[in-house]
Amino acid sequence: MKRMRIGSFFAVLLLALGIFAGTAYADKSETALETPDQVAKGTEVTIKVHVTHSANSFLHHTSWLRVKINGEEIRNWEYSSLNNLPPGAKFTKEIKLLINEPTEVEAQANCNLHGSKGPAVKKILLK
Repeated sequence: MKRMRIGSFFAVLLLALGIFAGTAYADKSETALETPDQVAKGTEVTIKVHVTHSANSFLHHTSWLRVKINGEEIRNWEYSSLNNLPPGAKFTKEIKLLINEPTEVEAQANCNLHGSKGPAVKKILLK
């Protein structure tokens, strides 16, 4: 009986160390934007939002991604540990947008444990 308790104790200890060691290498969610620098008025562009995070499990993942155009939120993705994890630790979302004026694109993602590295911002100017 005493051996079983010691074995159980070490099993729980190893599990806890494994969970906390994984978060020791964790980081905040980060976004990067891929957009053209300049376009002609009336051009439809594809904006690529690249999300990078160190983990993608039910315990530790990107919890949301938001995209704003000229300060107004146009897209929002919510993720959860139950049936809606992000596609991966690194993933990309695409948005099509018609550009009729100089446009500021802002994207930000958030880790459910560590937060965000802050927004990525890029400006699209008219030719």
